[in-house]
Amino acid sequence: MRHMPALALTFSLAALPALAQDARQIERMMEAREGVMTLMAHELGKLGGMAKEETPYDAAVAGKAAANLAALSSVVSPELFPKGSALGEAEDSEALPAIWEKPNDFQARITQLNEAAAKMQASAGTDLASLQGAMKDIGGACGSCHETFREKD
Repeated sequence: MRHMPALALTFSLAALPALAQDARQIERMMEAREGVMTLMAHELGKLGGMAKEETPYDAAVAGKAAANLAALSSVVSPELFPKGSALGEAEDSEALPAIWEKPNDFQARITQLNEAAAKMQASAGTDLASLQGAMKDIGGACGSCHETFREKD
């Protein structure tokens, strides 16, 4: 019995590198998802400005932004949301526990985003009306996911 505290301490110390590695991995995934979302917002800003007619429609710019958006949306996956990265578990996280509680619903929202981004990619460079039509699907995909899986600002 006298050896129990020493044994427990030994196992605890042995687990520290694994815990630190897990923490680094969670931090990297959080940085990656925040970077992807920031870049998506940048491309959506260009498309949204044209859709709202706040900036002139430019087929080349719209097509490039939509292609970038489609590529970025393809990166979004549950892997960017490792366990331990939820609101209250990781600093600066806005990810709600519903991501891990409803994984099939979360994956369905990702699929919805990918489909909307593909539609935008096919439409944005053709004309303003097509871009505006595709913007509704992108907005719906982003909004429905954020409504359920992200802390409200």
